[in-house]
Amino acid sequence: MAEPLLIFPDDEFRARTAQLQAEMNAHDLDALLLTTPQDVFYTTGFLTRFWESPARPWFVIVPAAGLPVAVIPSIGAPLMQRTWVADIRTWDAPNPVDDGLSLLTDTLRDLRLHRIGVPMGLETHLRMPLADFHSLSKSFDIVDGTPALHRTREIKSEAEIAKIRDICTIAGRAFDRVPEIAHAGVPLNQVFRDFQSLLLQEGADWVSYVAGAAGPDGYADVISPAAPTPLRPGDVLMLDTGAVRDGYFCDFDRNAFVGTPSDAVRRTHDRLWQATEIALDTLRPGMRACDAHRILSGPLDAPGAGRLGHGLGTALTEWPSFTPHDTTELRAGMVLTLEPSAHVTDTHILVHEENIVLRDHGPELLSPRAPQFGTVLR
Repeated sequence: MAEPLLIFPDDEFRARTAQLQAEMNAHDLDALLLTTPQDVFYTTGFLTRFWESPARPWFVIVPAAGLPVAVIPSIGAPLMQRTWVADIRTWDAPNPVDDGLSLLTDTLRDLRLHRIGVPMGLETHLRMPLADFHSLSKSFDIVDGTPALHRTREIKSEAEIAKIRDICTIAGRAFDRVPEIAHAGVPLNQVFRDFQSLLLQEGADWVSYVAGAAGPDGYADVISPAAPTPLRPGDVLMLDTGAVRDGYFCDFDRNAFVGTPSDAVRRTHDRLWQATEIALDTLRPGMRACDAHRILSGPLDAPGAGRLGHGLGTALTEWPSFTPHDTTELRAGMVLTLEPSAHVTDTHILVHEENIVLRDHGPELLSPRAPQFGTVLR
């Protein structure tokens, strides 16, 4: 028999299931039906890159009492058998006539479940054919299960926090090595490729996200693909990564200067660092996401700024969002990003990001603190 997966012990998943069930009972749900990679991993420990193939749906049922049940394509059975889940029901997929729908329906009936919660809110999605979901809805009372899922997943266990701290440390070591790969004359797209290599060398399992930009007054956006433009003296280089270790993400960036930065860039970078410092000193449980936005934007005199942080865990970005409109209560055990941004010119910005866990006494850094004055590249 194959060795069990050792990312977490069974007790970790039992505790998560118990918390989910408490929330389900509070919302009068018979079960949660989960279909996404993050939710399946969170409840079972089933971790695979095979999700990149959209050809097959996958289902995990978490009943309001009892243990989770996996209803999955047969190709996933050997891996699921290495998790803590004992009840695994499979079909040969993909099947263009019936791709697991009848097996899922029969399983829900066998378990005598009727009022089924499915995540429908912000930062959720459904990973099954919409036609099959409509068919399922004719047989069961399908309602929104987002609150039960969010309230559980937004608080991280100490085991989860340790995983996020680990990948943050790995990324920190890769950022420390950026001067090895980036200097005047190196094309930006080469920097991106080499930075991903550094992350893997330092211990990341994979690199789901690398973004960044470079320019003399900062950058106009932070999501465009890297161009083959060489770095030039006076450029600001920003790299942002969502690397993964044991299923958990880091998400923070660093700014580096090719040679001597302009006075405007230096001042803006220091303001961002100071705004983050204020948030590290003042953020507390009981505040709301919109309060975090106010704390971060206040020193920058940018009350209308967009999202300035978010949750972090098995997904690169999780709820809540630090915006003026998000009133989610911040609770101890949340892992969050602090991500203020500020304009250097009318068209160019700088972004600074750190990862924290919110404790009873305030934030605890998980990412290595950025240098106050950035990193200088030759």
